[in-house]
Amino acid sequence: MHLLGPSLLLLGKDYGLEYLAFSDSSKWRVEHPHTLYSWEGACVWIPCTYTVYSGSKDELEELIVYRNYKYDEATKSFEGFILYNDTKPWKRPDPLERVQFLGDQRSNCTIHINPVLEEDDGWLGLRMIKKNSKWMARIDLNVSKTPLPLQIQLPPEIQEFREATLTCLLNFSCPGYNIQLQWSLEGDPGGSLKERAITLTSLTTKTISTQSKLTFQPRWTQHGKNLTCQLWDGKAEQMLSKATVLLDVKHVPKLKIEGSPKEVNVTEGESVTVTCQVISSNPEVRNVAWLKDGTQLREQKTSTLTLFSVTKKMSGKYQCEAFNDVGSGRSDAVVLQVYYAPEPSRVEIFSSTAKEGDQVVMTCMSLANPPPTNYTWYHNGVAVPGRTSKSFQIPAVLLSQAGKYSCMAENRLGSSQIGQETELDVQYAPKEVTTVIENPTRIQEGDTVTLSCNYSSSNPRVTQYVWNFQGSQMKQPHEVLIIQKVAWNPRPITCAACNQWCSWAPIVNLDVQYAPKDVRVQQIIPSSEIRSGNRVRLECNFSSSRPRDVRFFWKKNGIFLKEGKELSFNSVSPEDAGNYNCFVNNSIGQTMSEARTLQVLYAPRMLHVAISPKDQVMEGKKAILTCENDANPPVLQYTWFDWKNQNLHHYDQMLRLDPVKIQHSGAYRCEATNQLGRVQSPPSTLTVYYSPETIGRRVAVGVGFCLATLLLAFWGVKLQRSWKRIRSQQGLQESSSGQSFFVRKQKVRRAPLSEEPNSLGCYNPVMEDAVSYAALRFPVGDNDTPRTGGSGSSKQEEFTQKSSSAAIHPPSFRDARTLETEGPSPNTDDTVTYSVLKKCRVGDYENVLPNSPEDEGIHYSELVHLGVGERPQAQEAVEYVTLKH
Repeated sequence: MHLLGPSLLLLGKDYGLEYLAFSDSSKWRVEHPHTLYSWEGACVWIPCTYTVYSGSKDELEELIVYRNYKYDEATKSFEGFILYNDTKPWKRPDPLERVQFLGDQRSNCTIHINPVLEEDDGWLGLRMIKKNSKWMARIDLNVSKTPLPLQIQLPPEIQEFREATLTCLLNFSCPGYNIQLQWSLEGDPGGSLKERAITLTSLTTKTISTQSKLTFQPRWTQHGKNLTCQLWDGKAEQMLSKATVLLDVKHVPKLKIEGSPKEVNVTEGESVTVTCQVISSNPEVRNVAWLKDGTQLREQKTSTLTLFSVTKKMSGKYQCEAFNDVGSGRSDAVVLQVYYAPEPSRVEIFSSTAKEGDQVVMTCMSLANPPPTNYTWYHNGVAVPGRTSKSFQIPAVLLSQAGKYSCMAENRLGSSQIGQETELDVQYAPKEVTTVIENPTRIQEGDTVTLSCNYSSSNPRVTQYVWNFQGSQMKQPHEVLIIQKVAWNPRPITCAACNQWCSWAPIVNLDVQYAPKDVRVQQIIPSSEIRSGNRVRLECNFSSSRPRDVRFFWKKNGIFLKEGKELSFNSVSPEDAGNYNCFVNNSIGQTMSEARTLQVLYAPRMLHVAISPKDQVMEGKKAILTCENDANPPVLQYTWFDWKNQNLHHYDQMLRLDPVKIQHSGAYRCEATNQLGRVQSPPSTLTVYYSPETIGRRVAVGVGFCLATLLLAFWGVKLQRSWKRIRSQQGLQESSSGQSFFVRKQKVRRAPLSEEPNSLGCYNPVMEDAVSYAALRFPVGDNDTPRTGGSGSSKQEEFTQKSSSAAIHPPSFRDARTLETEGPSPNTDDTVTYSVLKKCRVGDYENVLPNSPEDEGIHYSELVHLGVGERPQAQEAVEYVTLKH
């Protein structure tokens, strides 16, 4: 790495003038390897990074690669062979060019030269130029004519069975140039080390190398062998270079006994010599020791071991052991065999006590080398004929074979003495074991029973007794068993007398008498469900009884019915349902069965509707209707109907009316259905009466309705009268010529007065409360002429004037019948209809007062002429009476 900044103002002769001009304006930091190695025909990869610390962010403008450059003081520039020069170094490199720039304009300045030539050996100059800033980097390049040599790096020490790592190093790496590092070991033709090697490549601005690391556990046999690392051209498949080292494997001494005998045979009393030989040791052996059966012999410190006058005790396994700075090593063992005659023999039995009938094996033990070939056996001091082997086997020992046994052994060197005798003890289980019942009388359920367990002989003695009673075993030290409250069905009983083994007595059955057991009621007919009307037969059975003579009795719901084994119903009814028990007794006692419930299935019956709280309910309260019935099986569905036989679509047993209304009054029925049928109940009537509040509201509504009716009647009568009056007036006016009339008060009509001489009206007894009208016909004299509009007016005027002057005494009506008999007027125009012409009595008219001046209540107006024809002109002298309503 090269660094140039304000602190580096004094530079060498070749660099000073070039950089003094820029040292105060920029600072370069360039990282690259100082020295590179390659060989002709290979390639060079130059990793390079740069950083320029300046105020601007200018990019790299030009890159020049010199070979063996120099600085010219005169021209103030660098001179040399230019390998690469480009003002646009960031452009994509040309793969055909030998020198390629693989960097960028900011930080990467990596160079690749492929192939490298021998004349490239020397140094390279990497000239980088930015705006107002320059830099020259020097890189040493060593190019050899032949491939580079390899270096093998060894660990400080290689020891047997300890993992060691060796490194083969090459100071070269170039991407795209295929090389391989391979290991080989002398005496390893299979090349097993290749699979244990790992190749690593380093290509950084600090280090460029290729190395292979070999890790293995060396053996002592590899000590002094050549280990080689080879550089191979993967493309040409040829070796380029190699390096070899000699393995120095530290290990403990490797030994063997001279001649390597596995066994040394010698007769007791003779001498023997063995020698220890060192096969290999690194470092050298310091001393040697001998071991017998793994124990070191201290008196022997040389490589040769000599044993004088050997005895049988010297027999065993011998080894030699050598020591060096790494540790110690042992040779393989050599067995020393010392031959001698058999020693005094003895009999070994796996167990001195044997059970009668078991297999017994006895062995004659006698130390001898070689082993004995012939044996003689003795039973209670008497030789047993035909027994010459080491083992005496009895397949099934008998009591007669118990006693003392001894033996004698022989080999080619002699025979042994008869040793100490060994006793064979033949043991057996107790014999002739029996179970005895000690009770003097017959046994009943609940009695106390005494039993004893007896035997004839035993070896060893009996130590305990085992009783097998009621499916379980009981152990006790004495032979008597007492059973308290014996069960009615005891299991068979047996006992065993035990020492080391147990002998069982024959089984004994207790004869226990008891009352009948498992008494039960069984339904014989029918086998399935019982329906009303079926034939039913019940039977009383039991499982056992001792004695067997029994009697049967029946009860229903605790009441005695009859005696006998069977109970029959020819046609069962619901009343026969209930709990039935049967009793069975013998001379010991009586037993009752569990209750057998007799269920009789039938369709719903006795249906009726129960009303709660009662059948008369005030509106607003709650009423519950329950469909009560008797059915087996229970009712599956209920259906409710009202007094109109309408289905209410309610299917529960209870029909709730909450709150109940007046409309709910009526008869209700229910229908019940189960699997056997469907039945309807008779109707039950629910009466709902009004509450005080409803009664009050209805009375108020009734009174109001009556008042409204009276009021409407009153106004109707009044309107009718008004209508009639108006119609009468319209009829009168239509036929009149606009004459005057008075409104008569509605008063009770009094008896008519005597008709005055000049009266023209009459009393109409029919129309008391109505306004009476009459038609007046004025007779026409000889001198009279038919009325015209003028005469009519004069007559009207005359009448009006007379009426005005005689308003207090208006004329009376003539009898209507007189008018009717007179016939029609010769001239209809002379007939004028008037109202009351004569006030018969003072007070009958609204606008007439007796002898009193005219008040504000009397008004005069013009009579409207409702008839046809023109209306006469009113005269100023005529006044009209105003009608007052």
